[in-house]
Amino acid sequence: MHTFNNKKNIGRWTQGKTEPELGDDAVKKAIRRVSEPVFLLNMDGRLAVGRGGTITIGDLTEAYPGAHPLCGFAPPFHPENLGDPYFKKRHNLRYAYIAGAMANGISSVRMVQETGRAQMLGFFGAAGLSLDKIEAAIYSLKEHNLPFGFNLIHSPNEPELEAEVVNLYLKHGIRLISASAYLNLTLPLVYFRVHGIHNDQSGNIVCPNRIIAKVSRVEVAGKFLSPPPEKLLAQLVERKMITTQEAALAASIPMAEDLTAEADSGGHTDNKPAITLLPTMLALRNEIAKKYKYLTPLCVGLGGGIATPYSTAAAFAMGAAYILTGSINQCCIEAGTSETVRKMLSEAGQADVTMAPAADMFEMGVKVQVLKRGTMFPFRALKLYDLYSIHESYESIPEKQRRVLEQDFFRCSFEESWNQTKGFFLKRDPKQIELAEKNPKHKMALVFRSYLGQSSTWATTGDPSRKMDYQIWCGPAIGAFNEWVKGSLLEKAENRKTVAIAMNLLYGASVATRANLLRSYGVTLPADAGSFSPMDLSKIYRLL
Repeated sequence: MHTFNNKKNIGRWTQGKTEPELGDDAVKKAIRRVSEPVFLLNMDGRLAVGRGGTITIGDLTEAYPGAHPLCGFAPPFHPENLGDPYFKKRHNLRYAYIAGAMANGISSVRMVQETGRAQMLGFFGAAGLSLDKIEAAIYSLKEHNLPFGFNLIHSPNEPELEAEVVNLYLKHGIRLISASAYLNLTLPLVYFRVHGIHNDQSGNIVCPNRIIAKVSRVEVAGKFLSPPPEKLLAQLVERKMITTQEAALAASIPMAEDLTAEADSGGHTDNKPAITLLPTMLALRNEIAKKYKYLTPLCVGLGGGIATPYSTAAAFAMGAAYILTGSINQCCIEAGTSETVRKMLSEAGQADVTMAPAADMFEMGVKVQVLKRGTMFPFRALKLYDLYSIHESYESIPEKQRRVLEQDFFRCSFEESWNQTKGFFLKRDPKQIELAEKNPKHKMALVFRSYLGQSSTWATTGDPSRKMDYQIWCGPAIGAFNEWVKGSLLEKAENRKTVAIAMNLLYGASVATRANLLRSYGVTLPADAGSFSPMDLSKIYRLL
């Protein structure tokens, strides 16, 4: 049993109908009852918990009948109190929690619906999907009056596709997008943001379309937090896509009112540590908000590495307006991926991830973070990029290397693979075929990109013949999560549900936050007082 060891009481607790409880178990249970206040008492040098009653704060030296010295206090701390109230109000949410977009529909319609029903925010993973599949998802999600958004990924190799996706969103009245992997602002992105901007009857600027940007670089964050570039606004006016009046109004609004600082994560990442990235982004936010004198607050959240109650609590303690999860959602039953992938993710450790060349920015040398355990994909993808960097054409690759590629990677001849690739780009972007016919190096790049692109499809469909080629986007968060849920109901892949994981993280963060607050009074708590093991979702709701 822990003894009281702080030097000064903060007040007194006067008993009500319930007697104080002594012992470590009583302290731990009190901290975990997040809907009730915690009163820690000094009972003859022993730590005790008071329930109910009355507290009086102050340096009280006089004895008081029926009272005990109060040495620590934590108020009720419901998970809905985590995060920035303005962010939650802006998006009509109860919880400051985003289930981030995972490409190829891995963040599925079902996943987005479930998070919306729980009054959280989910983004459909539109990147990599055809327009008809994106449109089908739009129809499904608009059936219900729930919070949701769609992803828009930077497509430097396919600018026309990015524009077509934006036009599709505008056609169907999609008002919220998650902008990811952007290295610079683009015309379609600016067009989405400023489309429909106007003054209301009171003269206030109304911008119907919102962007939540996901960035890991300060220079990119600065562009999103600043007004749209004059050059791009001028191009939109010149093309008669917006009016001069709309362009003038756009000069007073930020590109994104909300920005996610993306730390070490799955997919496109710069592997930045969250503990340094978030404070930097918050400082930048303050600087830019002051410079432009925005009328509405800018909110900065954190994504990357959020996988346990402790990382969740740390994010909010550092000032995150909200948190965003990704890797841990991919192993949930609602994720649009295969049972095989879910099982592989549920067995992964923190060291089981690595960086590999990205299909969408292959020629630029951009990399994504993927699972390496149980798949050869990262090593094969790196081999393709090395060969591309060295050789000017496929034919200049040594014959022995070409045999390996055709036997193990393509499983057909290069020409057969090229014909398959042509079929894809005939529908997607015919200009790429013209370039490839003139430039052998570009032709080689398209075939190599085809392998990289298909590898994620083989994973999501669970093609057993291609298991060694699975591309599974994920960060080290998955290992931390698996370690935390070990021995609990969430250890098995079939029990992992997006909202159950989210509520366990948020509830656990409330517990950890309250324990840290009590320690700040100088009270020595039981070592595991702030720990929290996953619980059934129904039990969490009952406790709340």
